[in-house]
Amino acid sequence: MIYSMTGYGKSVLQLPTKKITIEIKSLNSKNLDLNARMPSAYREKELSIRKGLAKALVRGKVDFSIYLEATAEDTSSQINAPVVKQYINQLKQIIDGDDLEFLKMAVRFPDALNTVREEIDENEWKVIQDAIDAATGDLVKHRFNEGEVLEKDFIKHVGEIEQLLEKVIAMDPERVEGVRERLKKGVEELREKYDENRFEQELVYYIEKFDITEEKVRLQNHLSYFKENLNSKDSNGKKLGFIGQEMGREINTIGSKSNYAPMQQLVVQMKDALEKIKEQLLNVL
Repeated sequence: MIYSMTGYGKSVLQLPTKKITIEIKSLNSKNLDLNARMPSAYREKELSIRKGLAKALVRGKVDFSIYLEATAEDTSSQINAPVVKQYINQLKQIIDGDDLEFLKMAVRFPDALNTVREEIDENEWKVIQDAIDAATGDLVKHRFNEGEVLEKDFIKHVGEIEQLLEKVIAMDPERVEGVRERLKKGVEELREKYDENRFEQELVYYIEKFDITEEKVRLQNHLSYFKENLNSKDSNGKKLGFIGQEMGREINTIGSKSNYAPMQQLVVQMKDALEKIKEQLLNVL
């Protein structure tokens, strides 16, 4: 079971005097990179929000936002009447005009409004926290659905590498024989007498040097281990990434040792399938 790091969660909460919208977005990242935006009234809860998100989401570039919209007479700002009156009196001494115009000008000046800091109502916050949890759960579900799509893609490309490896295994005896004939023909073209036994010894040494038996076995094991970890209890993109690196190492070695064009063509196809796997692994939690 794997999870994607890409996801989106949203929750909308309607309270008696305000509407609160919570949005959480996540993209891939090596570690947890959390950016939180919220009204100043809720800033004291930011640390607990971050801890909850870190526990639930583990990794990814996460954008968390709380949007507040007042729907009734609920405001933390009040007109500073004495200051506004003083501004109006000063304006009357400077220019001519009516009181309405002076009022429009006065409310734009500094300190015309008093902002009263609201204390968080713990009962209200409990409802908001439930909404945050709901949005987080929505995002985790989105990640799971994206993970199912990724898993199908991984199985497809791993299957392609397995099929190509089977062709490599079937082709290997032909490759060895081709190397043998090519060397023998090269020696014969020298038109020199040679010791047949010595030639066979040198040939065995040369072919052993380009033997790919161990690489084939290790690649098969890595492919099996990769599929095993796709079905593990926890999503571990980093571990899958390490396995992918080992798969690439064996494929590269087969390509460098093969010394046989038809087999090298198969290796190129395996590299292409592996590259698609590596690209998608960047999105795995």
